[in-house]
Amino acid sequence: MEVKASLNNLRISPRKVRLLATLVRGMEVKAAMAQLRFSNKQAGKPLLKLVSSAISNAENNFSLDKDNLKINKISVNEGFTLKRWMPRAHGRATVLRKRGSHVELILGEIVDSGVKEAKKQTIDKPVNINEIGKKPKKEKIAKDSKKSDDVKNSDDKQTEKKVEINDSKHLSSHDKVDSQSSKGSSRKMFRRKSG
Repeated sequence: MEVKASLNNLRISPRKVRLLATLVRGMEVKAAMAQLRFSNKQAGKPLLKLVSSAISNAENNFSLDKDNLKINKISVNEGFTLKRWMPRAHGRATVLRKRGSHVELILGEIVDSGVKEAKKQTIDKPVNINEIGKKPKKEKIAKDSKKSDDVKNSDDKQTEKKVEINDSKHLSSHDKVDSQSSKGSSRKMFRRKSG
């Protein structure tokens, strides 16, 4: 049984990470974690995190025992390279390459415990908190149809009111502003304020 974990875009050059990767390759997981924890290299912390992530993958997804795991394969590949410039003599500029790396880790079992499949993840249907304790949807549908009729009737009343406002010749200045504002936003922008 193999368990994979990967670490992408680590901002340490691959050459430096490979020093620790070759140190822990083929070790049991507990011994490798001890080596990484007490190593004096900068890449020790990220690799320790990667190994612990792979262990938790093995325990949670495949129900494997932590004591029965070893590092089968660990590979460090070249990742991105950030290019920066440094001023040098005679007005020159030389490039600085700040390299990154990608690390891939594969854990295996020391004593084979049989083929195990990954646990299937079951995703529950999300529950809307606002709908808890409410009545079933059948009653809502009947109410919604009544509401839509009420909305149509209210829309008809509003159009009748607009027609009445436009027909009346004796409007105050306040009513004129309201009738203009209902025509659109362009009228609002170019409306002059009378003082």
